[in-house]
Amino acid sequence: MNRKKLKETDREIYTTIRKELKRQEEGLEMIPSENFASKAVMEAMGSVMTNKYSEGYPGKRYYAGNEFIDEAENLAIERAKKAFNAAHANVQPYSGSPANAEVYLAVCKQGDTIMGHALPDGGHLTHGWKTSFGGIFFKSIQYHVKADGYIDLEEARRLARENKPKIIWVGASAYPRQFPFREMAEIADEVGAYLVADVAHISGLIIAGVHPSPSPYVHIITTTTHKTLRGPRGAMILVTEKGLKKDPELADKIDKAVFPGLQGGPHDHTTAAIAVALHEAAQPEFTEYAKQIVANAKALASELMNNGLKLVSGGTDTHLILIDLTTIEPGHGIFAQEALETAGITANKNTIPQEPSSPFYPSGVRLGTPALTTRGMKEEEMKQIGKWITAAIKETEAYRLPEDKEQRQETIKKAKADIRRNKALKQIRKEVRELCKKFPLYK
Repeated sequence: MNRKKLKETDREIYTTIRKELKRQEEGLEMIPSENFASKAVMEAMGSVMTNKYSEGYPGKRYYAGNEFIDEAENLAIERAKKAFNAAHANVQPYSGSPANAEVYLAVCKQGDTIMGHALPDGGHLTHGWKTSFGGIFFKSIQYHVKADGYIDLEEARRLARENKPKIIWVGASAYPRQFPFREMAEIADEVGAYLVADVAHISGLIIAGVHPSPSPYVHIITTTTHKTLRGPRGAMILVTEKGLKKDPELADKIDKAVFPGLQGGPHDHTTAAIAVALHEAAQPEFTEYAKQIVANAKALASELMNNGLKLVSGGTDTHLILIDLTTIEPGHGIFAQEALETAGITANKNTIPQEPSSPFYPSGVRLGTPALTTRGMKEEEMKQIGKWITAAIKETEAYRLPEDKEQRQETIKKAKADIRRNKALKQIRKEVRELCKKFPLYK
């Protein structure tokens, strides 16, 4: 990608970007919430659309000169509605967490009862966890997963009946199985709650028909646009026909919550890039891509389990895998993440259901296949990557978190230094680089 002017203007930032590009090119990006946007998406992001102010909505702006901004936003809106079979779409949310905050503002009052999937069990921070706005400004009830790693629908039904929440969230950030939209809809309908599907992780899979759509069952859908959808870092809120039947003013309430409720001028360059991503997702090759994401995740999960690693729920239905490292020790995720990064594999430490340690020292590692699939990797590569992941984690088995919390930072610091010198991990990194050369990031 040509950055001649940037190189002339700011060599320090130019050099930093080049280094990040090299890191992405030479490593295996396996954080499931990350992907590689296309050149077309990035061209839209870096376009003159970034120069405009356009508070308001198409045809109802507070500034002049928005004729072509309106054109781009209307394209994004229509493409989003078609992709998700929705009655209304707002494409202005800056990101996923603001989008979820805007849903609260649209349908709740401070102190209302809400219900969501508990964060340590794979849920999202914004679905009512105690340290986020959902848990701070509302009475939050959290449902969990069962011992087998699947959502506990009986608990969710009981909690909904007992607490009568205004909103029920279905969706998560570390849940490897398909979401039970129909079953959650039965629960929400019984107690009169709005059912909101946060499909940030699986939106691309839904559009491609690889994961069931929430549209027939929920009232509102929120999603980011940069994960399996492979677009820019933005978000959308959609209202379904079912949502409008429950509340004919719901679309207007959502729009007012976005602007002027919580946001000012939209990021028009992002809106244009969202339109591009939705256009790309409507092509037949995107369906094949999404199918390959899931096939790769299943192949990787099988390889990890065949090599002795324990996975939450015993596998995956989607793009996401969660390794349970309590077989080594509670809180071991921090050591595994460091070893994987040293080996050229970028993943993230993560809590597991019924986490025996803490979010700061979690017992799991979260992996995903969207970015690897974008590069063209398939099942055969997943088998090799599974072997590398297993080998890298085994290199950390001797490390232990001390019981004394005061000693933990020093222990981790020493362990990280030791891990970075590990010859076996350095050898894996060399092999990872060789694999990556066969699958160039931007041809």
